[in-house]
Formats: sequence, C-alpha cells, structure tokens
Amino acid sequence: MEQHRSRKWQRAGRPAWRHEWFLKRNCSLSPRQVALAYGALCLAALGVGLAFAALGIWFVFLFSLVEIAAVLLALLHYARHVCDHQHIALGDACLLVERVEAGRLHQVRLDPCWTRITVPDRRRALIRLESRGVVVDVGALVTEQQRIRVALEI
Repeated sequence: MEQHRSRKWQRAGRPAWRHEWFLKRNCSLSPRQVALAYGALCLAALGVGLAFAALGIWFVFLFSLVEIAAVLLALLHYARHVCDHQHIALGDACLLVERVEAGRLHQVRLDPCWTRITVPDRRRALIRLESRGVVVDVGALVTEQQRIRVALEI
C-alpha cells in the first residue's frame, strides 16, 4: 500500500488530488519465477508418470497429466488477478474509488462532505465508504493493519 501526494502524480488532464492511496497485493513471485516453477513441476510430474508408464502402469501417467492441467488452471487464475488494485483519491469535489479486478475497471465517485467511513472493527472486515445510498467496500487486497491505517487517514 502506498500513499502519494497529488503533486507527484498529477498528470495533464487529470484533476489535482489532495491525497491518494494505492492498495495492491503483495506478489511474491515474478512471472518468470512462476513459469520456471511450473516448468519444474511439469518435468517432475511427467518424469514420474513416464517411469510408471514404462512399467505398464498408464494410470499414473494420466493422473500426472490431470495434475499438470489443474496447476495450469490455478496459475491462470493467479495471473488474471495479479494486477488487481484499488486506488482511492480524495479531492475538494469528490472522493474517487477505482477498483481493477481481473482487468476490469470499476469507478465510483462519492461526495467527500457526505461520505461516512467505517473503520474495520473486526477481523477481515473491509473499509466501508458510504455516501447518499452508495456503498463501496475497499481494502480486500491489503492486511488488516493497513486497512485500519488507510481508514483513519481518509
């Protein structure tokens, strides 16, 4: 999670924000490391499967192929959500909440004077922003301590 002042991040055509928060996952593996780990797993599974297939036990080889396909599906899901993030920007006229989930951008603009912020009071609770009937939950991508800190800063 990062907080930046608007002077550093102001771009042409974009309004000046007083405060900005970027909430994103902590990804421990780079795409190259994921590919190398998957390749090593495939080689090991295929090696075991082929060794048993050479002994005439084809069922183990088929199970190895199913295992490789299942891990591939899990890695594709991981890759789809690795760039998910949330951006909260506070300006004079609006509180902008942008959420990117699986490559889709969701934007909500709230009136900062009428926005009620609910600080997470229990474990795994999210920051709730509510203004004139519009409710937005943010903070799912960061730790509990970071959620509380962001909620208090907003």
